[in-house]
Amino acid sequence: MKKAFTAVIERCADTGLYVGHVPGFAGAHSQGESLDELQHNLHEVIEMLLEDGDPVMDAEFVGTQSILIAA
Repeated sequence: MKKAFTAVIERCADTGLYVGHVPGFAGAHSQGESLDELQHNLHEVIEMLLEDGDPVMDAEFVGTQSILIAA
């Protein structure tokens, strides 16, 4: 059985690394030098966390919004 998780990805301005986390899934976060490396790392972390059983998600990713501010 396959499960899908949504990861939020950002790029760190200081290190240039891609940083990702799964909202609401404690411990499901990682980083990588490329998007492919980040995906691989997140996959490994999530598999490891699932060895302890199904996670209790304390949040659900809904989406993003753009906020326009007059400057």
